[in-house]
Amino acid sequence: MMDQITALLADDRVMQWLRVALIVVVGLVLARLAARIVYRATHVPMGEHRATLLRRLVFYALLVLVAMTALRELGFSLGVVLGAAGVLSVALGFASQTSASNLISGLFLVTEAPFAIGDIIRVGNHTGEVLSIDLLSVKMRTFDNLFVRIPNETLIKSEIINMTRFPIRRLDLQVGVAYREHIPEVRKLLMTCADAYPLCLDEPRPLVIFQGFGNSSLDLQFSVWMKRENFLDVRNRLPELIKESFDANGIEIPFPHISVYTGSETAPFPVELRQPPAAPEGDDTNA
Repeated sequence: MMDQITALLADDRVMQWLRVALIVVVGLVLARLAARIVYRATHVPMGEHRATLLRRLVFYALLVLVAMTALRELGFSLGVVLGAAGVLSVALGFASQTSASNLISGLFLVTEAPFAIGDIIRVGNHTGEVLSIDLLSVKMRTFDNLFVRIPNETLIKSEIINMTRFPIRRLDLQVGVAYREHIPEVRKLLMTCADAYPLCLDEPRPLVIFQGFGNSSLDLQFSVWMKRENFLDVRNRLPELIKESFDANGIEIPFPHISVYTGSETAPFPVELRQPPAAPEGDDTNA
């Protein structure tokens, strides 16, 4: 057995393949280690998505270097390999123009940085959390736990709304009250609701804006500010507080209705309630 192992180790071809295997294994370990070190060093100053992209670039660059070293160890000419890689790159570039466009768009996204990993964004009909920002696409998870992949070219051409970019958000509630209500009193009740609810911020101050005379109501806009993580709580709870306050103070929230007006010279429409005529005595309808 030992003689067979010694004979194999004496074979130059076997030793060559062992060196290649050692280069590949050590190279992969060093590439992963270097990528991890780069990520940890750039995570805080550069941000999550830039650090992730740089980590991948470092890993794949070192992976290419390991592959070239292994091929050289096997006796391949690097000039021929590089020439073939160049021709293959040109052919792939012509065959995949969409991928090239997404790649360039991804570089613009990384440079501009309109959002980061973990942000909540809205793109077209999709709203969700950003999972990853890659060179060709952005992966998202929607609020109903669906996975969405959006090409970078689409993101560059679309309007992007970042809902978590700033620490505070504003909620605009549309409130309608009856025409007989006193607007200053309604404004005071709305401000009292905001002051009593601890998740509403005191600064910036809540704001009540008169929107106009609606078909059935006086239309107001009630705007309050809150921390972005409290947006859903305020969105669900504040209307309940307003409704309770209006009910307690006799403020009417009207529903749409239609009034028929036929002119000042026309008498009102007569409205009469009539009972159905009684059947004559002795009249047997079932006979």
